Amino acid sequence: MSLTFDNKVALVTGAGRGIGRAIAEVLGKAGVTVICVSYSESSCGSAADAINATGGKAVAKAVDVADPAAVAAASEELLNEYGNIDILVNNAGITKDNLLFRMSEDDWASVIDTNLNSCFYWVKGLARPMTRKRWGRVINITSISGIMGNAGQTNYAAAKAGMIGFTKSLAKELASRKVTANCVAPGFIKTDMTSRIADAAMDKILPFIPLKRMGEANDIANMVSYLASEEANYITGQVFTVDGGMAM
Repeated sequence: MSLTFDNKVALVTGAGRGIGRAIAEVLGKAGVTVICVSYSESSCGSAADAINATGGKAVAKAVDVADPAAVAAASEELLNEYGNIDILVNNAGITKDNLLFRMSEDDWASVIDTNLNSCFYWVKGLARPMTRKRWGRVINITSISGIMGNAGQTNYAAAKAGMIGFTKSLAKELASRKVTANCVAPGFIKTDMTSRIADAAMDKILPFIPLKRMGEANDIANMVSYLASEEANYITGQVFTVDGGMAM
């Protein structure tokens, strides 16, 4: 079954690499105009160039997603240019792992700001036109750490769990206007972030994954693509784990 996207525009944060880039590329291949957002102009530019090189339509926009004023300004500029952003994918995220007693206040705050507060900023900036159009998709990329917890990640797990509560509440607020909000919760996916996990640590993790392997970025991108499509119009307020069975 091919998914339906009729003249849609999507904004994907953290689109410069890893899962975000895979999401941007899959949506681009489906005919969606993609706005690739990341902190680095070079990384989001590279992602947009890759989509355009394969016949898609994409632009790059460097934004510090943890800065509410920067997000508000970018949102206003994009709405003036495009009229409406139909699909918002909040994927930007960082980790600053440490045991709680060793974690600095700055490391706590920066992870919450980038991973959780940014979702609030972008939805506040872009969702109102969705409600007027009576069509929209908000898809937040959380994590199984936000469901199961993970030692050394109190900041990251708190942010990702917060995204789930935010999404479920948002889904109830927007449902009457035909705008859906859902979460995708990746498990251990092959990205630059997980490449830093030592082999010995990964050997201890793999036995807890029923499929006995790490996932690919496209596994997440394909789920996001479905949730962003016309075919997913009766799905809202849900969390979809894509984790090889780890959190079942």
